[in-house]
Amino acid sequence: MKIIDLKMIRDLWNMRGQVIAIGFVIIAGVSVYVSMSSVADTLQGTLKTYYEEYTFADGFASVRRAPESLGDRLRRVEGVNQVETRVAASVNLEIPGFDEPVTGQIVSVPEGDQPRLNRLFIREGRLVESGRGDEVILNEVFAEAHSLTPGDELTAIINGHRRSLTVVGIALSPEFLFQLQPGSLFPDPQRYGVMWMGQRALSAAYDMEGAFNDLSFTLAPGASIDNVTDRMDLLLDPYGGSGSYPREDQASHNLISEELNQLAAMAFLLPMIFLGVAAFLLNIVVSRLIALQREQIAILKAFGYSDWAVAMHYTKLVVIVALAGVVVGTGLGIWMGGAMAEMYLQYYKFPFLNYTLQWPVVLTAFLLTVGASLGGALMSIRRALRLPPAEAMRPEPPPSYRMTLVERLGLQKLLDQPTRIILRNLERQWVKSALTVIGIASSCAILIMGLFWGDAFDYIIQVQYGIAQREDITVTFNEPTSASAVYEISSLPGVQHAEPFRSVPVRLKSGHRSYDTGIEGIPPEPYLRRIINTELQPITIPREGIVLTQNLAGILQVRPGDKITVEVKEGRRYEREVPVVSLAEQYLGLGAYMNLRSANRLVGGGSAISGVFLMIDEQYEDELTQALQDRPRVASIVSQDRAIESFMETSAESMLTMTFVLSLFAGVIALGVVYNSVRISLSERDRELASMRVLGFTRGEIAYILLGEMALLVLLSIPIGLGIGALLSRWSAQSLQTEMYRIPVILGSDTFSLAAAIVLIAAIISALLMRRRLNKLDLTAVLKTRE
Repeated sequence: MKIIDLKMIRDLWNMRGQVIAIGFVIIAGVSVYVSMSSVADTLQGTLKTYYEEYTFADGFASVRRAPESLGDRLRRVEGVNQVETRVAASVNLEIPGFDEPVTGQIVSVPEGDQPRLNRLFIREGRLVESGRGDEVILNEVFAEAHSLTPGDELTAIINGHRRSLTVVGIALSPEFLFQLQPGSLFPDPQRYGVMWMGQRALSAAYDMEGAFNDLSFTLAPGASIDNVTDRMDLLLDPYGGSGSYPREDQASHNLISEELNQLAAMAFLLPMIFLGVAAFLLNIVVSRLIALQREQIAILKAFGYSDWAVAMHYTKLVVIVALAGVVVGTGLGIWMGGAMAEMYLQYYKFPFLNYTLQWPVVLTAFLLTVGASLGGALMSIRRALRLPPAEAMRPEPPPSYRMTLVERLGLQKLLDQPTRIILRNLERQWVKSALTVIGIASSCAILIMGLFWGDAFDYIIQVQYGIAQREDITVTFNEPTSASAVYEISSLPGVQHAEPFRSVPVRLKSGHRSYDTGIEGIPPEPYLRRIINTELQPITIPREGIVLTQNLAGILQVRPGDKITVEVKEGRRYEREVPVVSLAEQYLGLGAYMNLRSANRLVGGGSAISGVFLMIDEQYEDELTQALQDRPRVASIVSQDRAIESFMETSAESMLTMTFVLSLFAGVIALGVVYNSVRISLSERDRELASMRVLGFTRGEIAYILLGEMALLVLLSIPIGLGIGALLSRWSAQSLQTEMYRIPVILGSDTFSLAAAIVLIAAIISALLMRRRLNKLDLTAVLKTRE
């Protein structure tokens, strides 16, 4: 082994504490990148394989009632590969031992056989048998929520008739990875489930013999989904078609795609921040190491080592630290990725999931880490190359001392000698002090970025469910019904206030942009379902015009005063230009709102309503929900409390889990930054501190000088870090927002206090470690240096 390499090993050992601290930062970045990237790749690959093996449809459509002969015409549409017609309906369910309202969707399947599209993965039991009209297969998530197994029974109200059904199978379907109840944004498996029944039995129950009301289809290779849906709509319109739509707009697929895209974005965003901090730390460590080894560099050059050899010496030192971090971080990332994959498998309910780590992920982690590390140390290495041997062998010239600001102001008399030393050193070495402040502030900023999500989700719930959506229960009907239904529901026990609404499926267009959604018609001045502006004040719904949420307006790129084209997908099905009169503040979901009468005029539906918002007396909730379940026209009953629980158990829970990991690693970074700063400062000033001890300063006084300087820098860095953290939080919220929800940047005092406390704790731990080293300072060894 070369002598210069032995020197490198000694250098690494001598600064092992700093190397370990930097290594922790690199390990944090690499492990987060490897785990999240590998999980994102695994989930994407699993989803693609699942869709292919179980023939997930490329498009979907529903109608009121169409003859089976129409299916043959649909199969002949240019660009269509397969079409499968079926019967689908909403049902109310009674689960033994569960008193709350449960609704579901029941879908027909061929007796004794798999459907051609959206095939079922049978986890337990079997398919329904021919001629058995009382057999059903349950979605696994719903079955697990109620501990139902093959052989159990439940009661369903099918088309107004109560029927006892026997569970014969537990299954999964690519069509229902998420089971979304109408009117809900998030799955709630305890109160909404999907089940499958034999085609003939379900058709007979809904008077659909020889007919269908739902279909799915796949595309021929190279076919355009837009062209196919346009042709299909022409055939389905006479039968009450509500518009065919592609897989991208299917509720379950859309939700899982948004979450996987968000996971991929976080897998890139977070490691870049960690590795950036690691690069910064390496730059400081290497630059100060070179400054301390001036004479050693000169001796190496004097003995014939070239600039290239010296540069490679320090480059190898940096690469070894980076490689160690990559190796350990990759191992930790694989373990974390496997645990995360198991968590997502339980969450998404794939029939299979094989966790794999692809080599490009490891290669990317290596290149990013080494690149960031070398980038951070490059400037320092260049200084080593430029150092002439003759100059380096002389001691570094002393700094130019001058009166400090405190002394010019005449305040030095108010301070003791150690405090004056602290202030002089900070002012005379302001560049080093500023870099230390930036490093500590960066760790504080990462903590803020991780912790702010809790405040954001609390604020979303407060605004969405406390100010805007104030109803206790949302009742949705199977189909639009007479407005007199609101009076009937108002008379039920426990109902304190009832407010009707009308949902109209539409396609909103602005230039070449379009978006399929629904217009919600509500009273001009609603009491329960209020539309609010950015100041959180209620918006009065005008007689004419439409109110869009800000997210939807951004997608269409319109603002108040612009006109958009509304293509109605129900009733008379025509297009109409409508002015945008206002924009609404809404964090969950997208929405378009109109006056109730205007919404009905769009479809020529008179005074029809799609459902009712209710404020109720909680004492009568059970009695009320039972009365609603007994009504055949009621499709779903959504409790607001359950909606909040569902939100917290899905998107909020997964996001908060990620932010917990982020906060944990940010704490490690805070400790690493502060410890490195104190350790480097001790390395630079050990001779000075030892000289002060010889001159009579006590151990407590020199500890006060070193650690007091660091304490002052920490206190200066915290407010800067809080400000940078607020900016990073805004950036991450904008980067990770989806169509499903928009994240407000809300930072509470508790978040700032916790971040500051973690940095202070890291500083205290570092101070305790350095105090031990100060107590062991060898005065004789330190003072044996060449003058």
